[in-house]
Amino acid sequence: MAMGTSEFFSEMALELYDQPSTEQTVDLITKFAQSAIGGSDSGIMLVHARQRIETAASTSPRVEESHELQRTHDEGPCLDALEGVGSYLSNDVARDERWPTWGRAVEKLGIRSAISVRLETRQRRYGSLNIYADDPDAFTPEDLAVAEILGRHASVALAASHSEDGLMSAIDARKLIGQAQGILMERFDLDSDRAFDVLRRYSQDGNRKLRDVAEAIVRHRGSSVGGAPTA
Repeated sequence: MAMGTSEFFSEMALELYDQPSTEQTVDLITKFAQSAIGGSDSGIMLVHARQRIETAASTSPRVEESHELQRTHDEGPCLDALEGVGSYLSNDVARDERWPTWGRAVEKLGIRSAISVRLETRQRRYGSLNIYADDPDAFTPEDLAVAEILGRHASVALAASHSEDGLMSAIDARKLIGQAQGILMERFDLDSDRAFDVLRRYSQDGNRKLRDVAEAIVRHRGSSVGGAPTA
């Protein structure tokens, strides 16, 4: 854990509580998870049904690909975190017999280790928080315990910050960002990671929400947008 103190969780709880929207809350949860565990990527999966998976937040496009592969193959730690014991750790996904098809598929994305923990309160189940690493044997049982604590804080923050409309707004934002990413990939001949970096850079440089930048690109996809990001 990068910041293994109670102060880390106190600061996290306060910052999550202060977020003005569900979209910003779930984005911040993924950043805290990546920092706390020291993973390469993290994301939040919302599951309305086994075949209805939505990525509400992710630190890179391959997280969304990993989630989509779980839906495609109907297996994976994020799904099992929803329906099984609630927490899963794998330090070699490509050889993990619990998810043989998914594990081999995400190995091609550079994912070798994974932690998934359920996000839930006593009232409802929201989804799962998922942390990935590029290397095998990247996580320890202690990292899983930290992820479970983080997941409990995140679940309370989600319950406090959202209505069903708020959740759907966060989901719609991810879809909009994905559309803008595709437009940049086609327009500038970029791969998905580079297109996402361009979106993020323009958002930071212009002090605008990522969703607003993506919406402008999608709205003006057939024309030159004033101030549009360049590769």
